[in-house]
Amino acid sequence: MIPAIYLQIEHQTAVLILLGMTVVSLMIDVLLHYHGATRRLMLRVFGAMLRPHERTSERFLLTGASWVLIAATLTFALFPKVISVTAFTVLIVSDTVAALVGRRYGTRRFLDKSLVGSVSFAISAIGVVAFYGNLFSTPVSFLVCGILASVVAATVEASSTRLKVDDNLSIPFSFAITMVLLHHVVNAINIPSFLG
Repeated sequence: MIPAIYLQIEHQTAVLILLGMTVVSLMIDVLLHYHGATRRLMLRVFGAMLRPHERTSERFLLTGASWVLIAATLTFALFPKVISVTAFTVLIVSDTVAALVGRRYGTRRFLDKSLVGSVSFAISAIGVVAFYGNLFSTPVSFLVCGILASVVAATVEASSTRLKVDDNLSIPFSFAITMVLLHHVVNAINIPSFLG
């Protein structure tokens, strides 16, 4: 729901709301790790939803929820709207598709993940790009650059273990940075850019 809500409200307001949600989530993570009563309550209520490394008390690690909110806050704060909303939707949609398809059908490896999962990631990301290209009425350069950015993001997602960066952050950032760089390439060769 984050991209849909972001598109309905003013940019600065959206970023401030996300920042507040991120701070609350980080506080919960700290309490989950360091405060016994909170930890017992959270594990009882949300334990089934947490990954094994998120439940451990041996060392402090952020939950996936905090990483998603950090990614949303930074992505929407740092990149233009058409890029940020596309990049964050790619994270939500394509990472989920890659996990579902990769776990079910993945046999051949590609970097740290399955080949079929990575291909599914790229295809679904291109679908996200096409959706937002139509929604924002962008020139065809948005789709072309988005296809390339989708392949980059799929490769980054497949490299998540060796990169040692949470993919909730690396996916939208790799997509968005690629789009910004390609925007400059498009401008340099006098092709209509999706950023004007």
